[in-house]
Amino acid sequence: MAADNRHRVYMSFMRRRGLYCQFLEPDLQTPLPPKLTFKSPDKIVELVDRGGGFKDLAARQAFDHGVQIGRGGLYLSLTDEQYAVLKSC
Repeated sequence: MAADNRHRVYMSFMRRRGLYCQFLEPDLQTPLPPKLTFKSPDKIVELVDRGGGFKDLAARQAFDHGVQIGRGGLYLSLTDEQYAVLKSC
């Protein structure tokens, strides 16, 4: 079976009436359409899990620290299908 092509996408977040998330191409300058706000960090954890963002314990700890201080970001590794959905929002 062929390996999935993965698309690297940077997700940044900040506390703003919840946790506001935006997505950027790997150049960190080209925005992708969706801008999402979550009331709970648990929803972002779910999104990051599905997007392959927690590569190791250090990545998870960095994310948790970002939630505590109110801002942070990490790279997601999206499948072709996930990337297409993100671009079409």
